[in-house]
Amino acid sequence: MIKLIGTGVWILVITLASVYFSLKMASAPKVDTEAAAREAAMEFVTGYTTTVPVISDGGVHGYLLTKLAYKANKELAAKQVVPLPQMITDELYTLLVGKKMIDVANTGSFDLDAFRGVVKEGLNRRFGADVIADVYVEQIDYITTASVQDPAPKKGVTLLKGEVPGGQQTEKSGGH
Repeated sequence: MIKLIGTGVWILVITLASVYFSLKMASAPKVDTEAAAREAAMEFVTGYTTTVPVISDGGVHGYLLTKLAYKANKELAAKQVVPLPQMITDELYTLLVGKKMIDVANTGSFDLDAFRGVVKEGLNRRFGADVIADVYVEQIDYITTASVQDPAPKKGVTLLKGEVPGGQQTEKSGGH
């Protein structure tokens, strides 16, 4: 009987000691105040749906419809003379028409990360500061001129469809 009580007391002492030392040795989680401050300085900007003509061989063969969203620095964005959505739309026209970032004939060669990087870099260069922190792709579609003229047969292709923060999910390649 004494051995049973002794064993119980021994187990109790060991358990209490281990809990005490565990709590004593556990450090409080370190809060990255710089990261929290950077995140607080950001705002989410939803871009417009931008329709860019695909021009080749002297004519319009279709249209790229893009919808992007951005994480931007609030203070730097407020200092811009031209509003953010309009500047972003202009930069998209420059990228998609002037530099032909998306080759509709060969959609498999499209590099989403490079596209995001070029958009971010181009916008920040035009703003003269690091206004844009992240670029999110909601959707990129290609619609042929035939489908615009005769909307009954669907001849458009979804090149890319993604979801924008809420859960900050990643983009997925799309079908039709």
